[in-house]
Amino acid sequence: MLLRSDMAWHAKLIKQIVQGQSDANIRFDHLCALLRALGFEEKIRGSHHLFRRTGVGERINLQQADGKAKVYQVRQVRAILMKYDWDTLRARGKP
Repeated sequence: MLLRSDMAWHAKLIKQIVQGQSDANIRFDHLCALLRALGFEEKIRGSHHLFRRTGVGERINLQQADGKAKVYQVRQVRAILMKYDWDTLRARGKP
C-alpha cells in the first residue's frame, strides 16, 4: 500500500519524466521504484533490470550509469507512460 507521501513523490517523478526537461537527471533507483509502484514486475539479470507488466506489450530494460538512468531509457519509459496513460496504470497498481 502506498502512503500519501509516496504517491506525491511518484506523481512528481512522473511529471518530471513526462515533461522531458531533465532526462539526464533521473535517479536509477527512483525510476525502478516508480515502475514497481505502477505494477511492473522486476527481474534482475546482472546489471540489467527488466520490467514487464500485464497489459503492457513493451518490456523495459534499465541499466544505471553513475547512479542515474540512461537518457534513452528514460525516453522509453516516457513513451510507455504516454501510450498506456500513466493515470490508468497508477490507478490499477498491480494487476
